[in-house]
Amino acid sequence: MTPGIPDNMFLRGSVPMTKADVRALTICRARLAPNQTVWEVGAGTGSVTVEAALRVPGGRIYAVEEKAEAAALTAENCRLFGTHNVTVVHGRAPEALLGLPRPHRVMVGGSRGELAEIIRLCGRELLPGGVIVVNAIRPATLQLALDVLSLPPFGTPEGVLVQVSGLERLGDGYHFRAQNPVWIICAGREG
Repeated sequence: MTPGIPDNMFLRGSVPMTKADVRALTICRARLAPNQTVWEVGAGTGSVTVEAALRVPGGRIYAVEEKAEAAALTAENCRLFGTHNVTVVHGRAPEALLGLPRPHRVMVGGSRGELAEIIRLCGRELLPGGVIVVNAIRPATLQLALDVLSLPPFGTPEGVLVQVSGLERLGDGYHFRAQNPVWIICAGREG
């Protein structure tokens, strides 16, 4: 399956979900490969978790989610897609990350106000050459991510602002409905 699985293929409920186009770019920026250990922080519906799991055969994904409904939904979406290389960790980051195997990649979609602490912990735990990707929809989150990712052990951060509009039917025609813009920021761990 190619990156950007259609949104309607995932179970969602009322849990926030990273949309297909942003998800595909997030996966691309993470530079996933077979046999990697990956953390996804703030898994939500598990859409990013599923996409990541499909791209790391022989590897392991740890999907960390604080909300019980979202953690259950992540587990259900993983079952739906047959991604058996996922462990759902129900808990609040950064504490829930302690004791997990050191990752090659980290993707942060939600931080519940703990972004700086999560990034700092990832700076210590990421394997050398590892990559962290942070998705942000608020300018304050973007600035905080840049502030922390600009410090050692990370190299120079990179990023893109993604503004996607999807084609939808409107009356007897079509229009493009805008989705929330998302900043995708990534940085590698040096050393």
